[in-house]
Amino acid sequence: MIADVALSTLSAFSPEDIVRALRHLPAAPKVLPRLKQLLGDRQGEMAEIVALIRLDPGIAVRVLQVANSAYFSKGVRCATVEEAVQWVGYDEVYDLVAYAVSSQVLIRSLDVYGIDADTLWTQAVACALAAEILAQRTGQDANVAYTIGLLHGVGMVAIDEWALYHAPALTLRHAGFPREATEAERAAFGFTQAEVGAALLRQWNFPPAMSEPLRWQYAPRASAGQARMAALLLAAKWLRTAVCTEPLACPAPPEALQLQWLGLSPAELPGLVAEVAQQLAAVGSLLEVAAPGQRGRNHFPVQDGGARG
Repeated sequence: MIADVALSTLSAFSPEDIVRALRHLPAAPKVLPRLKQLLGDRQGEMAEIVALIRLDPGIAVRVLQVANSAYFSKGVRCATVEEAVQWVGYDEVYDLVAYAVSSQVLIRSLDVYGIDADTLWTQAVACALAAEILAQRTGQDANVAYTIGLLHGVGMVAIDEWALYHAPALTLRHAGFPREATEAERAAFGFTQAEVGAALLRQWNFPPAMSEPLRWQYAPRASAGQARMAALLLAAKWLRTAVCTEPLACPAPPEALQLQWLGLSPAELPGLVAEVAQQLAAVGSLLEVAAPGQRGRNHFPVQDGGARG
C-alpha cells in the first residue's frame, strides 16, 4: 500500500501524475479509436471487428451479455461474438462495444465525489445519447460525440481510484451543472477532472479530436481547435442534467455565447429533453444488463476483465 499523501500537498501533482499512478488501468477503451477507424472508413471486415473485440475477454463477455439483452436480441440468443456482431449489425456495433467498454470503467461508486454507481452510469449514458442527438442535428461526427459524452466524467473515476491509494481522506464537493466539482478540484489539485480525463484518453491513444473536447468541457471557448465539439459536450451535459433531475431543480441552459459554434440557441435545448429521455428509457433493459446494481466501491478491472483483489 502506498503511503497516504497529505492533502496540503495535492497541488504538487499534475493530471498526468494521476494517470500514471493508476494501478489497474483498463485496456478496454483502447479498442474504441481503432473500431471507429474500421467503421468510419467502411473498410473494416466483420472478421477484423470481431477479432478486435475478442482481444479483451472482458469486452467480449459484455458484448455477448448486451447483445442478448431484450433491447438488442428480440428473443434471439447469441452464443459467440461473431453471432452477436452479425445480429446487431454493422451500423450498431460501435454503440454495442461502447456500452461494453464503458461498463468496465463506469460501473462503480465514486466515494470522493459522493456519487453512486447507478447515478454515474445513467448520467454517462444520458450524456452520450444527448451528444449523439446534437451531433446529428449539427452535422458533427455522431460516434465521436457519443464516445465523448459517454466518457465525459472518466476523470472523476481516475481521481477517485487514485485517491483510494494516495489520499483516502479526500472529499470533493459536487455542486451539479455547470460547475460540478471544479471548484473543489481546483482548490485541491489546481486542475479539474476534465484535464485528468483528457490525459487518460491520450493514454488510451484517443485522437485530439476526442480528448480535447473532453478537456475543455467546462470552457468550450478556450479550446484552440475543438470548440465546436466541446460546446456540443457542454450542451449534452445540460440535457443529461435535465433528464436526470427533477424539473424544478434543473439549471438554466448554457448561454448563447457557449452555443454559438453549434448554431443552436439556449431556447432550443429544452425541446430535445423529451427525445433524450425517450431514448434513455428505450435502453432500460440494456442498462439492467450492463449496470447490475453494483453500489460498492469497484476498481478499474484488470486487463483480462477479471475483478481486482
